[in-house]
Amino acid sequence: MARKLFGTDGVRGVAGEKLSADLALALGRAATEQAGGAGTRVLVIRDTRESGEMLEAALAAGITAAGGEALLGGVLPTPAAPLLIRQYGFDLGVVVSASHNPYQDNGIKFFGGDSLKLTDDAEEEIEARLEAGFTGNTRIGRSRTLHGTQEDYLRALETRFSDLDLSGRKLLLDCANGATYRVGPEIFRRLGAEVSTLGTEPDGRNINEGVGSTHIGSLAAAVAEGGYDLGFAFDGDGDRMLAADRSGVPVDGDELIAIAALHMRDAGRLEGNGVVVTVMTNYGFHTAMTEVGIEVASTDVGDRYVLAELRERGWVLGGEQSGHIIEMGFVPSGDGIASALLTLEALKGADLSERSAMAKLPQKLVNVPVADKAAALLAVEGPSADENAALAGRGRVLVRSSGTEELIRVMVEAPDQAECDAICARLVALVDAAA
Repeated sequence: MARKLFGTDGVRGVAGEKLSADLALALGRAATEQAGGAGTRVLVIRDTRESGEMLEAALAAGITAAGGEALLGGVLPTPAAPLLIRQYGFDLGVVVSASHNPYQDNGIKFFGGDSLKLTDDAEEEIEARLEAGFTGNTRIGRSRTLHGTQEDYLRALETRFSDLDLSGRKLLLDCANGATYRVGPEIFRRLGAEVSTLGTEPDGRNINEGVGSTHIGSLAAAVAEGGYDLGFAFDGDGDRMLAADRSGVPVDGDELIAIAALHMRDAGRLEGNGVVVTVMTNYGFHTAMTEVGIEVASTDVGDRYVLAELRERGWVLGGEQSGHIIEMGFVPSGDGIASALLTLEALKGADLSERSAMAKLPQKLVNVPVADKAAALLAVEGPSADENAALAGRGRVLVRSSGTEELIRVMVEAPDQAECDAICARLVALVDAAA
């Protein structure tokens, strides 16, 4: 059975419309039943959206209706869920967040007792239980607040980066008015850095609004103007991170993964001597890794696919251009804060503006809103193949639909920015015409 509700990263939609309290309750009940029913211990955490408390309460009602125990961990970054599941032995984890989306949207994603996101089969079973309806249950569970979760997460970071001394580093953090707004600045200060912040005053509606990793320009300008050594921007749920060097130049996930790969290889921690990335990763990354003898495996877009490939190969490092970076030695999930600390660890006090791990090929990415993704893809299929063939050996074209939004993503890489822009413009025009 094909999934109808679940996308590439859980269930998402406009809160109060597609993602209603009724649906959240039903998902909480069905997921708890799927995980074992009565006695199942379920962690629930969330970001700072105004709809988060409503959905948290509805999930707790569904969990307890199925006989489970709902443990409410409060506002925490997404990667705290697998960490806390592993620490406390929970059977299931639920994260209420729509990541980098605007505040009107929200989402519900699940982690299993193995600290991994649920498989497609498990999500299909949850949907089947939703369709079958609730037959009743007389063994009612309970809901309670789980205290100390922020300190648990901070302690795990301190343990992993216990040898990292940030004394003398002047850093700027952009927490997107999201889930990292407390724990982000705190861990960097504990490790000795001088920290200033943007996006640490959430009001329920300003998450990702002009701040965070999807608006890296704000951080980049502030880093250069303020004389900071470097800056890091997280997204709303804290599972991704982008950086800016002292000159205000943005540094994306491709470059950060390349820096980490070389560091971990030199430290003897790059198991399998390989890295997993996605089809969106810059052509220059592949060239750089080939030159130093590091194997690269590519997957579809989505950190769940990167994670699956890492587990299949027994490798420990992977991620996406968007800033999802997974270091399996810490947590089997993208973690923006841990990735920023890994970057600082790899730099060993050096200046990020002097990085040389890879040379990026000029790239152009345009997200085109469409009403019918299938029709738009069909309209551009032939022309995009022709453009890709013309770039063979020099660059590439990738046209794909978003797994979480009504968008077609058109990406072109070419040796020259003008050529790149021209090809992208031609393809975007075709998508627009079909939309």
